[in-house]
Amino acid sequence: MTIGQFPNSRLRRMRKFSWSRNLARENTLTINDFIWAVFVCEGENIKEESPSMPKVYIYSIDKLIEELEKYIKNGLNAIAIFPKVEVSKKSKFADEALNPENLICRAIQKIKNIYSNLGIITDVALDPYTLDGHDGVTDDHSYVLNDQTTEILCQQALNFAKAGCDIVAPSDMMDGRIGQIRKYLDIYNFHDVQIMSYSVKFCSSFYSAFRSSIGSAQSKPIDKSSYQLDFLNSDEAMREIEQDIFEGADYIIIKPAMIYLDIIRRARDNFNIPILAYNVSCEYSMMMNSAKNNIFHQDKLFYEVFASMKRAGANIIITYNMDIVFEALE
Repeated sequence: MTIGQFPNSRLRRMRKFSWSRNLARENTLTINDFIWAVFVCEGENIKEESPSMPKVYIYSIDKLIEELEKYIKNGLNAIAIFPKVEVSKKSKFADEALNPENLICRAIQKIKNIYSNLGIITDVALDPYTLDGHDGVTDDHSYVLNDQTTEILCQQALNFAKAGCDIVAPSDMMDGRIGQIRKYLDIYNFHDVQIMSYSVKFCSSFYSAFRSSIGSAQSKPIDKSSYQLDFLNSDEAMREIEQDIFEGADYIIIKPAMIYLDIIRRARDNFNIPILAYNVSCEYSMMMNSAKNNIFHQDKLFYEVFASMKRAGANIIITYNMDIVFEALE
């Protein structure tokens, strides 16, 4: 990088006026950079606040459809849906995940009937449906079985495709599941259903608020380190991304995002593929609680954090509160 020498070069000159700052800005944020992560539950006329995420709500399908109207009018392009599954429907082998009439399948169908142009992303993983909260089926020693789980995930992805989803997003971290799901979808002529892979999902403490919201939290914390990535590793994260791209992923997700900006930057430098930063549940809750205690100005805080993800190289940001996004973008 070559710059002029002071006083001929005064870098502050371009910062003096708002118009010149706007012209020189290297990154921008618009509504097209965001996906809304939303929770759904059984029942009707339900909008209840998450027990662990301030101002994030769990909706029955009818209430979610009502809520979507204002966001779509303001430019929302896509949502990622996560189910809060009733305990009575959980099982060792996640049978409800394969029910073509399960909560998520019905949500897809009803939303698409009204908002046909809204992109719908569905989480492909078994943790909402298993009794132990693991992302796959386990053996007698609580070890998650890779190939057996992948076969179920393929059927789950197919269920979602048949229901009308646009993107399946495997978040389970099983080896080989992207290639198998792509093959499965193509066999059944769902060539246009996209795959958004959670290629880099670290074994993080920042997911607990999410697990509480969907009812998969356990009395004793679950150890997912045998399949989720070690957060001390960066090279391994690049290997996961490369493998998923090779197997047919259309996008890759890096999760968490806020304290993993180095991973986002490295992925951007190495791979020419859309990258998503997932602003996960505890990152969100930490910021909300700080703003609530007047430590930070809420809109400015969120805008700065989102901007850091974009600056690091993310194309898209997944977040839990669209009201804050719209306020921050004003």
